[in-house]
Amino acid sequence: MEKTLVSSIEIGHNKIVTLIGKIYNNNIKIVGVGKIKSKGINKKGIYDLESINRCIKKSINKAEKMAQYKIQSAYLSISHKKIKCHNEIGIIPISGKEVKKKDIDNVIYSAKSIKINNEHVILHVIPQEYSIDKRTGIKNPIGLSGMRMKGRVHLITCHKEIYNNIKKSIEKCKIKVKELIFSGIASSEAVLTHEEKKLGVCMIDIGSHSIDLSVYYNGYTIYNHVIPYASSLVTNDIAYAFSISYKQAEKIKINYGCTTIPILEKINNNNVLDKKGNVIKNITIQSLIDVIEPRYIELLNIVKSKIIKIQKKIYKNTGKEVELKKGIVITGGGSKIKFLKHCAQKIFFTTVRIAKPKNVIDKYKNIYDPIYSTSIGVLKYVKKNSLFIKNSKNINFIKKIINKINSWIIK
Repeated sequence: MEKTLVSSIEIGHNKIVTLIGKIYNNNIKIVGVGKIKSKGINKKGIYDLESINRCIKKSINKAEKMAQYKIQSAYLSISHKKIKCHNEIGIIPISGKEVKKKDIDNVIYSAKSIKINNEHVILHVIPQEYSIDKRTGIKNPIGLSGMRMKGRVHLITCHKEIYNNIKKSIEKCKIKVKELIFSGIASSEAVLTHEEKKLGVCMIDIGSHSIDLSVYYNGYTIYNHVIPYASSLVTNDIAYAFSISYKQAEKIKINYGCTTIPILEKINNNNVLDKKGNVIKNITIQSLIDVIEPRYIELLNIVKSKIIKIQKKIYKNTGKEVELKKGIVITGGGSKIKFLKHCAQKIFFTTVRIAKPKNVIDKYKNIYDPIYSTSIGVLKYVKKNSLFIKNSKNINFIKKIINKINSWIIK
């Protein structure tokens, strides 16, 4: 059975996660995990390279020790408010009697050659669909005949400064960066099904300082966005409301945080306890709900407004209505607030699913947590796009050249 080891590194505002995955023909098995609290980074980006490097090294070392494997290269996830998306069109004449691979490459090149902000670099060029003459909605045009082909692609770009700094932080750890992958795309790979992407769905990854938003329709992504605030605002609200430290507020949020309790649910104990088991005065479950729920409602309404905006824009440009028949899928650490599904359903008026990473093997049984959706998603993205196979072929090609040179020298 074919297998290879691939590494992913997620540098978040709150945590750094290194995963080492063994990719089989049909599966990914997690063999190394390194999760460390991050320092030297905030929502604006990296502000202390030495601090973040120390954290990255600790995360890498922890994963390497577990996997008994030395990381030489890795794929990175990236999320920042300066990540932008564009839906673009490329048009070319078909060069021969039928569409070939080079025609697809040319139409994609035409689509991505639009003028983007000079301060940005392209992270992803994602083909959506093709048209040949008057035939539309074609997924794979190879072998079809026609005069002219149109290709729709989705571009995701990132500010060069953010891109270069995050890449540099890994390279200073003597790790080669294979590719930077937008966190929203990665998380989508970890938690969404093929049916959800086809019928229409919005994936919401709620982190500590940002929310990654990805909308899928007809099998491909049509919109991606980063909202530069998230669950850390909830922690700040708790700290302010009850005059406690941020650290204590975070622990209370994790252990007791919830939105409005559904009628059929019951909370046995209304008291909030400290780490010693003592009742914290003036803080009850209901008083926490009064602080937490308004902030989550605000955040989810921002997401709702973004969805409505892109639906209107697509209808204006194409005349097509984008209906999210599979509703909303929420993941990330911020999705672990109790009864969030109940709260979100009242805002979106559709089905809501709180999602964990799926279809991975983990002998330690601790990876099935929404906080790992992005990191696992990077590995699944690499597997889906066969990036590791391309890299393996390059390595084998280089080895053949070296062996050939060595044989000449011996002769």
